[in-house]
Amino acid sequence: MKSGFVSLIGRPNAGKSSLLNRIVGVKLAIVSDKPQTTRNRILGVKNYPSGQVVFVDTPGIHRPLHRMNVRMVDTAVDSIGEVDVVGVVVDAAESTGAGTKFLLDLLKDTKAATVLVLNKVDLVSKKRLLPMVDQFSKEREWTHIVPVSALTGANVDHLEEVLLESLPEGEQLYPDDYLTDQPERALVGEMVREQVLRLTHAELPFSTAVMVDHFEEAKEGKLLRIFCTIFVERDSQKPIVIGRGGELIKQIGMAARQEIERFFQTKVFLDLRVAVKDAWRDDPRMLDDLGVRPPEK
Repeated sequence: MKSGFVSLIGRPNAGKSSLLNRIVGVKLAIVSDKPQTTRNRILGVKNYPSGQVVFVDTPGIHRPLHRMNVRMVDTAVDSIGEVDVVGVVVDAAESTGAGTKFLLDLLKDTKAATVLVLNKVDLVSKKRLLPMVDQFSKEREWTHIVPVSALTGANVDHLEEVLLESLPEGEQLYPDDYLTDQPERALVGEMVREQVLRLTHAELPFSTAVMVDHFEEAKEGKLLRIFCTIFVERDSQKPIVIGRGGELIKQIGMAARQEIERFFQTKVFLDLRVAVKDAWRDDPRMLDDLGVRPPEK
């Protein structure tokens, strides 16, 4: 039997969350084309006949400008030294640059096995892919280099084999029915934030957060009742989220409710309100409440 931890690290929008969701078969991490979508470490467990893999999805590694981003990047970087295998997820459809070099430099002292995951190969021709593999091969000695598409699922099964094979021998770390460390309230808040990201303007995603104020579990024959607050940083942003005549907040609520009902397999009552909290991204207490905590030392 093999068992252990695999951290998925990479630049923003490399597709780490899509890959986690594809592998575990459940949507644990929200997905968006906006950068810095993942803010917390997300753990997802998958069992195999020959072992158990504990996947750790991490925020994208970028240059932090707020306390929130510092915590996000610290969480990702710290994961490198805490796992058995580091899966470095790179967007194969984008050109490499200083950000990629910084990412690879973080691996210099790691004792973990390192697997390069070239994601989004459905957007890249083989003619471009082969020189890319050759280029990365010269950067460092990888345990494996695996091209995949998290979107289509191409070669993901081979990646899973490689990651499991790279783990040490050992008994499983979590029970068979264990899926994630994310509390239900956190999952709900992220499902709402995903719809805010999808339906609002480009300037809003960085400055919005969702707090679950009340989560009342459904009793037999009754609704799961959830009350959330969507926070923005400026007064001018509040009407953008609400929309003309409240139309946009209704769309956000309807789409989020459908996602929550699908996940919990029950009917849901969802109440959303919008509030302004200036500079919340630099407020340690609010970041703690949102689960964006600094790594434990």
